[in-house]
Amino acid sequence: MQRLLIMKYLLTHKTHPTADDIYNELSKRMPTLSKTTVYNTLKLLAESKACLALTLDEKNIHYDGDTTLHGHFLCKECMTIIDIPINEISLNREESSDYTVDSMEISFYGRCSACQKKRM
Repeated sequence: MQRLLIMKYLLTHKTHPTADDIYNELSKRMPTLSKTTVYNTLKLLAESKACLALTLDEKNIHYDGDTTLHGHFLCKECMTIIDIPINEISLNREESSDYTVDSMEISFYGRCSACQKKRM
């Protein structure tokens, strides 16, 4: 039940929450939920590729329920994470036999439009 609730939260909240964000929100509805359960469930979901574990900043791991190919933009000012659509990336895996690509991360860093407007 708790794992399903955590996965549902990831699929319905596109905010790239941290484990603490998820715990703080879900514990209001499920007081028996523990932080350990949230952390262990997120680890399991990431290992099974049911969610993405994003290490975009040095302080937190953020989680994304959208496992389709897309990039992420981190605003260095307000720390908001925004999904960046990627039309197509082609990897010719037969070019080199020295490696196999299992996953990739495409990350952009800068200032979001709201933070840019604040500076004007």
